[in-house]
Parts: sequence; structure tokens; C-alpha cells
Amino acid sequence: MEEHAEALEADLLRHYGVDLLDWHRGHLSSRRLRVLVEHLPADSSFARAVHGEQADWTVTDHLLAAVVDHLAVANWMFATVNRDEDTEPAEYPEAVPRPGGGPRGAGAADVLVVGDESAATPAEIVAFLSSPS
Repeated sequence: MEEHAEALEADLLRHYGVDLLDWHRGHLSSRRLRVLVEHLPADSSFARAVHGEQADWTVTDHLLAAVVDHLAVANWMFATVNRDEDTEPAEYPEAVPRPGGGPRGAGAADVLVVGDESAATPAEIVAFLSSPS
């Protein structure tokens, strides 16, 4: 908390009209300060300082990125299955970059992720779909 004290001070003033110095002066209890800090909005300067760009992404943003990724993979699978035998296979789609470069962030297109497990690489999927039945 000390390394982000300036962001915290700005947020306390902005959102609650409370001066952080009131805690040092004894006018604000530690309990009240803790409650105010715990309930700062997700878009606060303190949240951005602590969590970086991840604080800007809501659950809706993550779900929308997942929908876009799944749609791109479904379109890639459709194009791969329905391509002419003579044409080159389409490139596997890139995942929408997530903040923090987590498991579905940049570079996640190297492995198809189902849940938390790696299911197959794009090359393995192409080989499977291209093989005669």
C-alpha cells in the first residue's frame, strides 16, 4: 500500500472527500480506512496502480474477448474442413490480447485451450481434419 500511497490519497479525495492525512492525525480510524480502500471502484487510480491494465477489463470484456476467440476458431475450423485439397490451410487465428499476457493473452494461439488444459496445437488440428476418414 505504501508504494501506491499517492494513488490511494488521490482516490480517497476523489471518491470519498477524505484526506489520507486524517488517518495520520487520528481523525480517521484504521478500520474506516480499510473499508474505504477495499470498496474503491474498479476504475480507481489505486486499482490501476496495483493491478495495471487488468483493472480496466471487466468480466464483460473478458467474456466478449472469449466469444471473439471462439468465433474465430470456429470460422477457421469451417474454412479448414471446406478448403480445396490443393490450397494451403488457413492460419490459425490469433487470440484477442488480454491484459497481463495471461494464459489467453498474446501468444495463446500456439495451443488450443479447452478449460485449463491444452487440447491440441493448430498443426495437430489441421492434420486431424485433413486426414482421410
